[in-house]
Amino acid sequence: MRACPSCGALVFVDELKRLALAADRAATPVEALGHWRQAYALLPEGSRQQQVIAEKITALVPEAERAGGGMGGSKWGKVAAGAGVVAVFLAKFKFVIFFLLTKAKLLLLGLTKMSTLFSMFLSFGLYWTLWGWKFAAGIVLSIYVHEMGHVAMLARLGVRARAPMFIPGIGAIVRLREALPTAREDARVGLAGPIWGLGAALAAWLGAMALHSPLLTAVAQVGAWINLFNLTPVWQLDGARGWRAFSRKQRWIALATVIAALLLSTGHGHGVLLIVVLGSLFQFFSSQPAPEPDPRALAEYVFLIASLTALTGLPVAV
Repeated sequence: MRACPSCGALVFVDELKRLALAADRAATPVEALGHWRQAYALLPEGSRQQQVIAEKITALVPEAERAGGGMGGSKWGKVAAGAGVVAVFLAKFKFVIFFLLTKAKLLLLGLTKMSTLFSMFLSFGLYWTLWGWKFAAGIVLSIYVHEMGHVAMLARLGVRARAPMFIPGIGAIVRLREALPTAREDARVGLAGPIWGLGAALAAWLGAMALHSPLLTAVAQVGAWINLFNLTPVWQLDGARGWRAFSRKQRWIALATVIAALLLSTGHGHGVLLIVVLGSLFQFFSSQPAPEPDPRALAEYVFLIASLTALTGLPVAV
């Protein structure tokens, strides 16, 4: 209960005052966002006070995104919009190195959580029995990097979340401790996972080319399939979170992109793309588009569809 049912007085008024003061004194947009999000969760749903704080959060999100930098930034969406798939891959070579140097600390931090480690080993054991320990290790690490993409974006936006939890045979999830109030933020968090997952698949592909390794080729392609499947805009998949931010015109563009990818696909991702197309058609006709377009979300989605599709079909000499 967040407000008195009889008089309407706020239950957490002292804590709300403390959080508001802390947000006003915050040194960074991310820190301020964290305080305002905690305050948002303590207010009655749909109240005027909650709407005011939601507006503050919305105004701070672009500042936090600019301050965050790194993977998932809008520059990659712009690259995708203006270059061919081959040029994107060439640009990504440099990016993989940059990612490994700058994000290693965050990736290792996720492994300090016992819940993550325990569930990861359960998944590893299952995949080991099915495909052998080397391939199992590659797939588990690919899924882990994908989930840490969500964690990194959540941290950038000041959202509290629990460490990744693996679900053997299904994948992994990151549970939020508070809701994302806007479609823009939901899209940022949702698409960050496949972007990081693409980075992991590219790293495996580069390793496959350097070492002439069929194993790493398989890891790269299966990693691409997994992330491509996650772009299906249904249920709680990442694609649905991206589509939530699309206007009607943007939905047409996204739908045309996945259909074109299906028609042009020559690799092993053809069946996955058919699922993405069917999910896109379902989402297009069954849900309401966003009132305002989100160019960055669309650019990221189109880029991911094109890049992951290309990666599923790129041969590596062995």
